[in-house]
Amino acid sequence: MSFTVNLKKLWSWLASSECAVTLFLTIAAIAVPGTFTEDRTIYSSPLFLFLLGMFGLNLLLCTLKRAKSLSKPVLVLHFGVLLTLAGCIATSFGFVATVNVYEGTSVNRFYRWDLDQDINLGFDMLVKKINREYYPIPIKVGVLRGEQKEKLFILKTGESFNYNTYRILVESLEPENEHLKLAVYEQNRKVGTYNTSGVSNLPPSFPYTFKLVAFQNPRLKRMWVDLNIHRDSEKIAEGTSEVNGPFHWGELYFYNILFDKDPKGMPYAGIQIVSDPGRPYVFAGFAVMGLGAVLSFWRRFVRKNLWKI
Repeated sequence: MSFTVNLKKLWSWLASSECAVTLFLTIAAIAVPGTFTEDRTIYSSPLFLFLLGMFGLNLLLCTLKRAKSLSKPVLVLHFGVLLTLAGCIATSFGFVATVNVYEGTSVNRFYRWDLDQDINLGFDMLVKKINREYYPIPIKVGVLRGEQKEKLFILKTGESFNYNTYRILVESLEPENEHLKLAVYEQNRKVGTYNTSGVSNLPPSFPYTFKLVAFQNPRLKRMWVDLNIHRDSEKIAEGTSEVNGPFHWGELYFYNILFDKDPKGMPYAGIQIVSDPGRPYVFAGFAVMGLGAVLSFWRRFVRKNLWKI
């Protein structure tokens, strides 16, 4: 008899607002140090996950206990919170791994921060190309006929200039190599391209060459990396990755977090790989809570005012 009474008391307390407040304050107190120290291990600790689970249980029991008296918008809100909490717990089973990869090379071992060691994730990742896009750069382009300098033009990348019967478009500049790529047109017909590195597909009879005389220091607009995913020498996925636009493959997200060069001038990219199994549930929970908030607003204000009219 006493066991049944104690069980009912426990059930009543777990479904109470006092339990909810106690759990909320405890979770907040534990989460605060992680916010200031950026120590994410706190959020995946057994204690923190247990408290999240208890908070979800409290909300579930509270909802079941008062289901008949709660309005539909509130029930939708409760379901959204439960879904979000489930996603947060599922996220703790994911991981973050990082690696630096030279352009044109591949790796199959990545540093997992939760395990504090390099491990094989079961695939090879190739950094095919590191791409950079700059804001228009002021440049000076010289036009030569043979060894003779004929004209100097001052403009920006993306612009064009006319010389005799030709229109020359400055397509792009590679500041690292100081190579300028130009496209040559005659009467709106593309004649060919010329690169100041010496590469050209212009006709042999074309009378001019071009030289990059000077340019201002460029400002980087965007950087992204072309990635290929291989397994057993077979390409299974490819895509592009950048800071705010990760490449998504399966449950993994590939972020480009770094670009640099080693002392020898060899470029490499820093890639962060994130496994977040709870991500879809968290976003779904937010969507459901948003729906609940809209329904609650409609029920409390809009519908009420419509009845007055």
